[in-house]
Amino acid sequence: MEEPRTGKTALIVIDMISTYDHEDAEQLLPAARKALPAVARLLERARERDVPVIYVNDNFGQWRSHLGEIMEEALAGPHADLVEPIRPDDKSLFVVKARHSIFYETPLTYLLNQLGVGHVVLCGQLTEQCVLYSALDAHIRQLEVTIPEDAVAHIHADLADAALRMMERNMGAEISSAETARL
Repeated sequence: MEEPRTGKTALIVIDMISTYDHEDAEQLLPAARKALPAVARLLERARERDVPVIYVNDNFGQWRSHLGEIMEEALAGPHADLVEPIRPDDKSLFVVKARHSIFYETPLTYLLNQLGVGHVVLCGQLTEQCVLYSALDAHIRQLEVTIPEDAVAHIHADLADAALRMMERNMGAEISSAETARL
């Protein structure tokens, strides 16, 4: 088995800029509210340490969308309280994705290489979908992966628990808390 790359760390926030206007939103909202303080703490820690922060977000099928438009819609929606505390700052980077993995058909691999990143800390939503698939794709790209389990949100708790175990066991991901995540 090949060794993971070494290099800088980046914090990647997955799909947290959202209007929560989808069929599973009611199931997701409690977990998103619970994860929000940990995501905010991770962002604060990363920014204090000058760790690159990259938001990778669904475009919700809006192919002309960009950060400003996605933020505007989320902040105008009924769940702006879930977006405002983790709003990107002027140094944050933003990548739009269309499918589950943050790597699928996005420039993220190129961006991480340009930044010299060898370790990613993944937080956001959904543990059992986008976080899981992104962790697998990071592992395939020989990146070290950390998942702060209190900073990820799920729809199905049992599947999220299984996903965390799979990421740890099958991908060598480090499962931590937001406070102890290696930045």
